[in-house]
Amino acid sequence: MKKLVLLRLYIGRMIKNLQVFVRWGLCSVFIGLFVGAFSTLFAFCLRQVTDFRIEYPWLIFLLPAAGVVIVFLYRVFNYKNDKGTNLVLSTLHAKSEIPFKTAPLIFITTILTHLFGGSAGREGAALQLGGSIGQQLGRFFRFDEKDQRIVVMCGMSAAFSAIFGTPVAAAIFSLEVGSIGVMYYAALVPCVFSALVASKFAVHMGIGPDVFHLIEIPSFQLLPSIKIIGLALCCAALSALFCISLHSLGDVYRKHLKNPYIRILLSSTVIILLTVILHTDDYMGAGVPVIERAIDGSVSPPAFILKIIFTALTLEAGFKGGEIVPSFFVGATFGCLFGQICGISPSLCAAVGMMSLFCGVTNCPITSLLISFELFGYEAVPYFLIGVSISYLMSGYYGLYHDQTIVYSKYKTEFINRRTRE
Repeated sequence: MKKLVLLRLYIGRMIKNLQVFVRWGLCSVFIGLFVGAFSTLFAFCLRQVTDFRIEYPWLIFLLPAAGVVIVFLYRVFNYKNDKGTNLVLSTLHAKSEIPFKTAPLIFITTILTHLFGGSAGREGAALQLGGSIGQQLGRFFRFDEKDQRIVVMCGMSAAFSAIFGTPVAAAIFSLEVGSIGVMYYAALVPCVFSALVASKFAVHMGIGPDVFHLIEIPSFQLLPSIKIIGLALCCAALSALFCISLHSLGDVYRKHLKNPYIRILLSSTVIILLTVILHTDDYMGAGVPVIERAIDGSVSPPAFILKIIFTALTLEAGFKGGEIVPSFFVGATFGCLFGQICGISPSLCAAVGMMSLFCGVTNCPITSLLISFELFGYEAVPYFLIGVSISYLMSGYYGLYHDQTIVYSKYKTEFINRRTRE
């Protein structure tokens, strides 16, 4: 009799779990298709405007006008306190909501930023697009507050996956980025499904992932390992510098240049002057061609510092985009330079530098490892493990997103529940 009761309870639980699986499976597939379609369109538009800007480099001189339009659009829509990707993370902590007007605003303004030569990435816009659309779909499906957070994470994963073509990393990134030390495993199945569907949709529409081929990977031995440790230590320090530069310039702007029009005009003018002086378009847009050259072993020595300057001037002035691809740029160029100086494969060091710096600025070691596997394959896995783990430990509590919470200490098994440093 007792066994029969236990069997009934077991069957009842299995039926309930199956209902949850079917519910989230259908919902996440729908989100993957819907957000994947928007993100694919976004990626296609970014590709088109980037090609157009490369063909007509004089468009950089219209950057101030584009900045004025961006500020005007945010004023017209009465959205003056834009927190960017931080708003999405704040939503995961149930501290705020993402207005639906965020989606078209970030779409248009990021396109304008890239068209006229602002130094910015694309994932910040993608995460806001995915989070905004996901939250609206959660309301449409009448999910409660906790389930709406899962839907937001689904949207983030779908958008990240469609833009970068890294569905495995995209599925985990949304679970990891909000609260460091805690993974929201309740969202695992929905994020996996939405990321895979969005990635497949993007590939089917011709938006393929960036996959890199590494040159001269040394065998895993003591001497190259020591050099990679040195690279990881440098990248940890550089990731803190990257975060401090962005946030410090933003603080200066907000304190001394309160008028957003003056702020964006000043930054635009400085960007144009630097571009003319340097006589290169390497620092416009996301800078993927420079990353590719670094992976091939070619780099301009000051490239990593200049990209930090250009990105800070762009994003902190009010232009829209993301910080992750610029962090890839900084890590790849610095890593390539490190490899040339220290006598170890510049290609390998560029890749390890990319992932180490990304880990340092996002505090997401698992995502960093998964991206490295999807972008570079598995031949250099030991070096990626060294670089990412050391960068995570040594970068301290700095981060790109001030609404990101460090739940557990990086140094002890201790609950600290603090925000990242700006």
